[in-house]
Amino acid sequence: MKSNSIYPTYTKGILILFLVLISNMGLAQTKVEQIEELISTYEAYGKFNGSVLVSDQGKVIYKKGFGLANMEWDIPNQPNTKHRLGSITKQFTAMLILQLVAEGKLDLQAPITNYLTGYPKASGDLITIHHLLTHTSGLPNYTSFPNFMEDNSRNPYTPVEFVKVFADMELDFTPGEKFSYSNSGYFLLGVIIEKLSGKSYKQMLQDKIFIPLNMMDSGYDNHEDILKNRATGYEKQGRDYVNSGYLDMSIPYSAGSIYSTVEDLFKWDQSLYTTNILPKDYMTLYFEPQISTGGNSHYAYGWGVGYAQIGNSTDSILAIGHGGGINGFNTNISRTTSNNSLIVLLNNTGGAPLNAMTEAILGIMHGKEYDMPKQSVADAVLAVILEKGINEGISHYNKIKESENHSLREEEMNAIGYVLLRKDKLEESCKIFQLIVEAFPKSWNAYDSYGESLMKLGKNDLAIKNYRKSVELNPNNENGIESLKKLGDDVSDLVKEVKVSNAILKTYIGNYKLQPGFTLTVTLEGSQLKTQATGQQEVDIFPKSETEFYLKVVDAQIVFNKNDAGEIDSLTLFQGGQEMIGKKID
Repeated sequence: MKSNSIYPTYTKGILILFLVLISNMGLAQTKVEQIEELISTYEAYGKFNGSVLVSDQGKVIYKKGFGLANMEWDIPNQPNTKHRLGSITKQFTAMLILQLVAEGKLDLQAPITNYLTGYPKASGDLITIHHLLTHTSGLPNYTSFPNFMEDNSRNPYTPVEFVKVFADMELDFTPGEKFSYSNSGYFLLGVIIEKLSGKSYKQMLQDKIFIPLNMMDSGYDNHEDILKNRATGYEKQGRDYVNSGYLDMSIPYSAGSIYSTVEDLFKWDQSLYTTNILPKDYMTLYFEPQISTGGNSHYAYGWGVGYAQIGNSTDSILAIGHGGGINGFNTNISRTTSNNSLIVLLNNTGGAPLNAMTEAILGIMHGKEYDMPKQSVADAVLAVILEKGINEGISHYNKIKESENHSLREEEMNAIGYVLLRKDKLEESCKIFQLIVEAFPKSWNAYDSYGESLMKLGKNDLAIKNYRKSVELNPNNENGIESLKKLGDDVSDLVKEVKVSNAILKTYIGNYKLQPGFTLTVTLEGSQLKTQATGQQEVDIFPKSETEFYLKVVDAQIVFNKNDAGEIDSLTLFQGGQEMIGKKID
């Protein structure tokens, strides 16, 4: 099955571990030279295309553009290239809210119906401004609605019109009960800002933040605006890029519609050490951890607060930051205030491993070992196939798949399989999908893709066998079920509900540390087991056996592991062809 990203990818689903290579840099190399080599290598391997800025002790030590802002006109990315920020927008929305609080126009603990008189009182009387700011409102996240991309994302809405999309929906939980990332909450904050100010959200950004801070290359993005130095958003397909899907920017609104540059975000960072746009007491409140997002990470007002890993070491440093994702772009800002340092990464080809890049840059800045990227096995194999044919491509695959200089990732191999499929190279794509099944035998998606290619080749018996394996691994694979029905297979034995007793489910409750600063928290609500990754929304997990569970919102599975005493002491997360073991820490 071809994997499709869900817009907007403000949070990244559950973290996928990137295979990496430790770099032993020479002592003579300066920090700037190491950063240059690191980012240049990411660019060379097709893993980063955008703009970078790094500051240390309040001074910019590195800023540069990589790759192209516009591929059709060969216009390079620069430090002044304007990128869409996605969810980095939320920290600006939170700032506008706190400015209104400081002016006495807004009470953080007041229900939203005090300010939005037409909002349904059944839920609105329970939700406060604080709940919206901290993702504890219980509002369903509109970007996670079924068919959101198809039904909503291309159509223009006024803010008041779009609120009606989710306002009458039942809350996911009682407000204040827990953290669950919701763009709906930050959308409502924008509506409240407009209501109280009498100005548009766009104008408030200019009047209260961008003009006072001289952030002249930042603003609210609109498709119709002529915007100098604006980057185009792209998505990678195999070795090639395509224009990202159209999105009407009235949809992300105050949850994700700002554009900026790395240079302007440095101005923003430096202003946050002052009281130029917000009094001291409220600036303290702005960054104060409010709600746990798992492990030792918390959410403040529009910011994540937690400990970031320094390079490949066991050391960490307190960081304040946020990531963002929106069609064709992914972004990350990380502030370490103990040494007045900043890392900003803005990428306009989507899907760049920005967390891994940030960790490596922190390693460089603190003199620790760090991870360098590896070349993609999939990219190298596709190049050989297109030039010399499938047999040479498979031969090259076998030579490099275990190389220390290359990384073998299921989703990248899957992507080149579909590149070949779109080129009507059915036999070639089928052989690629067969390689993926052999390399990732626990991946339901690998069997699904292989089944699709076999079905297109008319090899129906083999297609049924692989689709069945896919559904056995992931009972939520509706595509597999439908494909089996088309092939005339009886699926009655596959469509079944597995029950696990609450007594057993209770033994899974706890926090599981997958890596420093990244934890999966498992809870039980009634008879529904749930999990929440650090900084991400809580999701339901469903049993396919007593110890094996799967997610419906992302392609991932969890297995709970017992020790010799029969107690649950860890879990294994399977995602993207990778396995991550998380030890139970409480």
